[in-house]
Amino acid sequence: MSDMAKSIVFAVLMCAVLGVLLTGAATALQPLQQKNVENDRRKNILLAVDMVSRDQRYTHEEISALYEEKIERFGATQTGEIVSGDRIDADPVLPIYLYIENDEINAYIVPIDTPGVWGEISGYLAIDADGSTVRGFTITRHSETPGLGGEIERQWFQENFEGKRIVDRQGTFVSVRVARGDVERQVDEEDRPHYVDGISGATLTGQKLTEGLEQILYRYEPVSIRFRDNRAELPDDR
Repeated sequence: MSDMAKSIVFAVLMCAVLGVLLTGAATALQPLQQKNVENDRRKNILLAVDMVSRDQRYTHEEISALYEEKIERFGATQTGEIVSGDRIDADPVLPIYLYIENDEINAYIVPIDTPGVWGEISGYLAIDADGSTVRGFTITRHSETPGLGGEIERQWFQENFEGKRIVDRQGTFVSVRVARGDVERQVDEEDRPHYVDGISGATLTGQKLTEGLEQILYRYEPVSIRFRDNRAELPDDR
């Protein structure tokens, strides 16, 4: 066998061995990766209701314990009824997470999945049990431009949402919006409770997020109305 043939055989064998090793490593790491993804999801839901700090590190066990003690996943029907069990995944039931203390709903958390400028923006928005006031907001994934629209992942931007109102003084749904700059300068005083400060140079990202939040929160408006009317109840078969 010539030297060239030997080199080709060696290269083919090395590629095959490396392929097997990489496949084995990916398969072995998959459960850990899934565990990390689930842990990150749970942590962001807890962040939305201010049960954990953004500045502190937590173990998987700590996040899991907090989540399982305080958070439960349910579904919200088109009439605003909160359902559990097999009805959660029925169409067109919407996923909803409840923060429960002493068998009472303290807040509810809505998944956010909406188009951004370059890709999906995902996160969670929590609303107090009054059905009107934003408890917190977290971004879990986005493809916005670093240094511009990518600033939506920053703590200062997400904390902007805390205390904002999704209804006006008459109780009419208005959602929560991203201003084109500083709220104090750009928005009339009467409308400021519904706006958060925008990001300089990222007007399009703000517009996309505003549109997405409005569409998503409007779909959840039936359950929000139940909370505002003190008619939201945990399902009997919970």
